[in-house]
Amino acid sequence: MKNTAPKLTTEQIDRRNKILNSNNPNFYGYGHKLSDIERITRTIHKKYECSYEDALSICKSFVSSNIHEEKFSGIFFLNHFKSNFNQTTINFFEFQLLNYCDTWAFCDSFCIRIIGPFLGKKNNQQLAEKTIDKWSNSENLWVRRASLVILLKIVMIKREFNEEYVFKIIEKMLKYPEDYIQKGVGWLFKTCSKFNPDSIFLYLMSNKKRLPHLILRYASEKLPEEKKVKVLKK
Repeated sequence: MKNTAPKLTTEQIDRRNKILNSNNPNFYGYGHKLSDIERITRTIHKKYECSYEDALSICKSFVSSNIHEEKFSGIFFLNHFKSNFNQTTINFFEFQLLNYCDTWAFCDSFCIRIIGPFLGKKNNQQLAEKTIDKWSNSENLWVRRASLVILLKIVMIKREFNEEYVFKIIEKMLKYPEDYIQKGVGWLFKTCSKFNPDSIFLYLMSNKKRLPHLILRYASEKLPEEKKVKVLKK
């Protein structure tokens, strides 16, 4: 990755850093696209024989890096061993998020591309709910956001959602003021609105006086225009 890193201008680097908004003072990035990281990782995986235990060790080593692309390469490499994932792997994922996540991009990609698809499998429903319930109570910002992103990914996979369960998780999250949590709640609402817009509209209208505007703005993006106007109207 270092040898194939694109040459970025100072303006491009500043723009990327502003968007990612890392909380790591030693953050560094080569500038690769995710598709490039996946391609390089896939090439390495095909070149060498590796056990699942080896893959866990490699993932841990790379995710602990301060280099943005190396973090992604670690989780993408481990994803080649997804047939070995289990409860212990989920605990491993939680540890990585707790200790090494430094951007919303890493948190979201980790959940959308790896954790969410695994927990979204039909026979993993109980493990999914157990994980989401536990992570939604975490004191760590990124683990809490991950619980929302995992849930919305499962909704995307199933193309439906349990209203009672989704609203229960959302209610739990409303006590947290961080923008990344509020945006995550809004994103979950927006995802659910693709499959049951009436349910989401009714919830937003019934609770709009206590919902932050940031959540309402994100949540109503995919609603019909006339309903979106009603949600956002003061």
